[in-house]
Amino acid sequence: MKLARAHVLVGVDEEARLAGVERVIAAFREELAALGLSGEVQLVEVGHLGVSGWGVVVVVYPEGVYYGRVTPEVARAIVREHLLKGRPLEEYRLPSAAPVARPQEILAGQRRVVLRNCGVINPEDIEEYIAAGGYEALAKALTEMSPEEVLEEVKESKLRGRGGAGFPTGIKWEAVRRAPGDEKYILCNADEGEPGTFKDRLIMEGDPHRLIEGMALAAYAVGAKKGYVYIRGEYSLSIQRFTKALEAARSYGLLGEDILGAGFSFDIEVKVGAGSYVCGEETALIESLEGKRGWPRIRPPYPVSYGLFGKPTVVNNVETLANVPDIVLRGSSWFRSLGVPSCPGTKVYTLLGDVRYRGLVEVEMGTPLRTLIYELGGGLPEGKRLKAVLVGGAAGAFLPPEMLDVRMDFDSMREAGVALGSGAITVMSEEACVVDLLGSVLRFFRHESCGQCTPCRVGTDLLVKLHDSVCSGEAESAVLARMLEVAEAMQVASLCPLGQSVILPLGTALRRFRKDFEDHITNGPCPRCRAQLEVVR
Repeated sequence: MKLARAHVLVGVDEEARLAGVERVIAAFREELAALGLSGEVQLVEVGHLGVSGWGVVVVVYPEGVYYGRVTPEVARAIVREHLLKGRPLEEYRLPSAAPVARPQEILAGQRRVVLRNCGVINPEDIEEYIAAGGYEALAKALTEMSPEEVLEEVKESKLRGRGGAGFPTGIKWEAVRRAPGDEKYILCNADEGEPGTFKDRLIMEGDPHRLIEGMALAAYAVGAKKGYVYIRGEYSLSIQRFTKALEAARSYGLLGEDILGAGFSFDIEVKVGAGSYVCGEETALIESLEGKRGWPRIRPPYPVSYGLFGKPTVVNNVETLANVPDIVLRGSSWFRSLGVPSCPGTKVYTLLGDVRYRGLVEVEMGTPLRTLIYELGGGLPEGKRLKAVLVGGAAGAFLPPEMLDVRMDFDSMREAGVALGSGAITVMSEEACVVDLLGSVLRFFRHESCGQCTPCRVGTDLLVKLHDSVCSGEAESAVLARMLEVAEAMQVASLCPLGQSVILPLGTALRRFRKDFEDHITNGPCPRCRAQLEVVR
């Protein structure tokens, strides 16, 4: 194998594709060839490099220099100046303003487990995953451990579901293993529809084999022979890369019949969703997989006893399954050494809004929200002050600056009256309007309501109308109490979490930022709300 004196890592994800990454890669190759550097510099296509909102992002090693908004012209300049003459192009280097930490320093402040390979290996090359320790956990399980021992390791790790609910993974697996019947399924929920959340997409784009290995270990533990990955239809690159990874795993004997000669057989099929938010609810997802309308089921029975095709089914989130290989390989005690006792391990977050570095971060459970925003996100842009943080996506909670020291784990968040949710964190400066953002949330819920149950179907529409009356300054103060009454009724009577969860963003916004709503009622709409009303009308 020929060694290279420099490596250029190009982040290829959906954002980069929209920004023209294919043309950037072509420009790099052409300029390297023209200057005779093709044999000295290795160009590597990797997954997401950790920062969003900068178009095509490139890292040049060994210096570790990050470039953002790279165009074909900038790519050629990087080759001529940085790679040939050793002079980094400061005008395109991230960040654009000192004295903010460099991306590599932010990366060093993380504890990457799930994202360890993302932005490092070529996600379309199974040999790079294997070279990074991939499939060692599966080999260990099949040659050294019984299914019961794998299950016990996951139980002892205290891994909790990373999809939002935080249910103990090992308990769910145990219920499926003990359920009667020989036909059982592993179902990965990759229908990531929560606004502001894209962690699962970037895991699949950057390290698809990790998910395959996690699903295979789950299947071995519970006695399943077939798995399905239900991927959001808009995630074209995730679908492409995961499908290619499945083909590679089969060709290497890591999926299919008699895996590694251990007598264990398991295969995975990709199912593409059609863009319904409610299909992220596990029973609606199962209904959709069965070819029916994606409506939530009445529970009980739960999927662990009556799931896909009426058989016992494990339904886990992408991030949850991506934790399993390291738990099996390194042991449950190692996993419990991370995070907090009641919620071990790490958590992947998407940082959005008014922060210098928007993108993907992974830290230990229990890390304060302040650390995520000001250390890993680089803080707010110069001159801006924090007003609010929406934690957990559309179904999340609005937090004021006084709550920045809340620890980000399931139990600490619950004690603070909020939810960790999907891990989306939207930072709002004083220029933002909570009333306006809540309006977007309510409209999202109205649009995505499946209409099966009356409380959600009627309630979401009524809340939008009541909100618009507040937003336009046409309401009385009593309308705020009425909005809470409607959301509380939805919480109690709705069939699935969509209707049940509206109370969290609405309630936290009204309680913690009530003055904003009262100002709209008294003084009329702010410029942001006025513009929004003009759009919706």
